[in-house]
Amino acid sequence: MVYPAFPYDAKGLLNTAITDPNPVLFFEHKGLYRSVRQHVPIDYFTLPFGKASLIRNGQDITVISYGAGVHWVLECLEKYPKVSVDIIDLRTLQPLDTQTIFNSVKKTGKAIILQEDSLFGGIASDISALIMEECFKYLDAPVKRVASIETPIPFAKTLEDQYLPKERFETELLKLLEY
Repeated sequence: MVYPAFPYDAKGLLNTAITDPNPVLFFEHKGLYRSVRQHVPIDYFTLPFGKASLIRNGQDITVISYGAGVHWVLECLEKYPKVSVDIIDLRTLQPLDTQTIFNSVKKTGKAIILQEDSLFGGIASDISALIMEECFKYLDAPVKRVASIETPIPFAKTLEDQYLPKERFETELLKLLEY
């Protein structure tokens, strides 16, 4: 299950998906089509499934996301340049790069997971459980999950802004940093 956040990753992962003999679900966030720019080589290349991208290296907290959530995290952290954050872009949800997640959480002691999906039944729950099972003795705070609210997705822009977790992420990140 592939869910890229950047054009470079989308091309490399799509090439991998085409050559993979197994079924592959490839998700693209349509909101990123015209909003994210990045140089993508013309030459053929692939990126491995199950290898997350560590976008930023820090010491205070681990932030885990994918797709549009990665861009929301980057936008939020522009306001806090002194906060030292590991940002993990999952790129693939299955296989999941648990080693990158665990190594980061062991280093920072705190984790927050941002997903666009509603909280119940989302991948953030599974990632949180994995962190609790494998990294509990390294944690300095509870693992935090931030997601959309448990309602049908609204079409009105003002309601959609309230539904999505983008604005709530900043509040929860600051609370977790203070923990």
